[in-house]
Amino acid sequence: MDQQEEPSCTTAIVKRHEKVVYIFNLSEDVWPFIKAMSDPHERQFEIDWNANLAERDLLSIAEENEAIFISPHPIKDSFLSYYQQVFGTKHIQILVPKTHTGEICEDIINDNDLVEELIKAANSVKKLTLISYSTSPQFLHLVSKLQKKGITVYTPESPEVPSAWTVNFYGSKSGIRQLAQKSGAIEPDFKIADGLICSSIYDAAMIAAHKYIKEGGVVIKTNKGHSGAGVLLLRPGDLPNEYDACEKAIHTMLKKDKYWEEFPIVIEDLLNVNPAVGGGFPDVEFKIQKSGKIELLYYCAMRVDRSGIYKGQEMHESVLPERLAARIVDTGFFIGEQYAAAGYRGYFDVDFVAAKNGEIYVTESNARRTGGTHVYKTAMNLIGKEFMTDSYTLSNNDYSLPKGKKPSLEEVIQVLTPVLFDKKTKEGVVLASSNLLEQGKFAYIIFGKNEKRSLEIEAEMEKLLLKL
Repeated sequence: MDQQEEPSCTTAIVKRHEKVVYIFNLSEDVWPFIKAMSDPHERQFEIDWNANLAERDLLSIAEENEAIFISPHPIKDSFLSYYQQVFGTKHIQILVPKTHTGEICEDIINDNDLVEELIKAANSVKKLTLISYSTSPQFLHLVSKLQKKGITVYTPESPEVPSAWTVNFYGSKSGIRQLAQKSGAIEPDFKIADGLICSSIYDAAMIAAHKYIKEGGVVIKTNKGHSGAGVLLLRPGDLPNEYDACEKAIHTMLKKDKYWEEFPIVIEDLLNVNPAVGGGFPDVEFKIQKSGKIELLYYCAMRVDRSGIYKGQEMHESVLPERLAARIVDTGFFIGEQYAAAGYRGYFDVDFVAAKNGEIYVTESNARRTGGTHVYKTAMNLIGKEFMTDSYTLSNNDYSLPKGKKPSLEEVIQVLTPVLFDKKTKEGVVLASSNLLEQGKFAYIIFGKNEKRSLEIEAEMEKLLLKL
């Protein structure tokens, strides 16, 4: 419900603030990729997995005292209770569309009751502040529909419609590669692994096989995958060493999913990663304000498994050598300047690989909120603005529970009580989801006074989870 302020004795004017509405639309960011997944079970798993990450982004709006959070899946009362306990009393209204297709903004449009809730939330001033995980075409369609109902919609984290192309272009593997090739002469630190872009699996298989035979490895990427899906890291021994057999093996891999045939394919060198430098995968995140000002949020070391799937991150000023941190921040600012000039607004990050040859390469950029935005927001809320020095932060969005275990949130809270976040010490585990537990996964954030302490808390957490 809207909170109405009582008029004071000196004025009869009633002030109303614009309601903040957050939409978790992760699947929409990669919807063409999801639609092109050939296996219907894998496609549905991806949609459900993305939807179950919604609770995680409740943490990213914890600074809002009053907001509407639109989630693709219902959020359990037990998680809301835990959330309010950790972050203090928050007036968060949860709305869920009647149907869940993966395109949540379209689901909202088709749910008359939910649309009426948004109209009511706009109250007499007929204004809404609308933010989302990604500025998808579906999100812009929803904005247009609300505007046609007479509501003024403010989108502080989105580009204007004429610049909305920047989201998919700069958030794609081919887009960031084109920007790197265009910018190399004026920003020499903006390096990307040697490679090229092609448009057919026939050409891609031949080119990739040639590179694999010649160099002993190759990376093949679809234009815009998600969390490691749509990326093939082919190392020595993974493929035959004879060209025809190698080409045939790659062609067979690329035939398995339609997205390889529907979108540009990037083929590039397999870099020899140096795990001693930021775990091998540094990252930096920014936000471009509506004014065009570029704001550095944090840098981190990503936690990435052998197959290239992002799990989480480590955040602290010490995770990268000072000179390297300065370099990736400078490169990120340069990229942000190009985005801002093209009209992009909102969050973005830049992913890097630290190679054993001493070079740092850009691998991709995500023109949206990221898998680390909620970690940054939580650190700001629970630790403070100096979180990069005051606490060592670990996160994992994809921790596998003991085999076959799908515990309730209450069971997890009970078993982890000894290591849960303590507001006095500002150390411990923060739970980031309950719905993921139904898929045998656990999402969390850990705060400790230093790296040693955070790793100790994580190790103790893992031992306690074995008791489930």
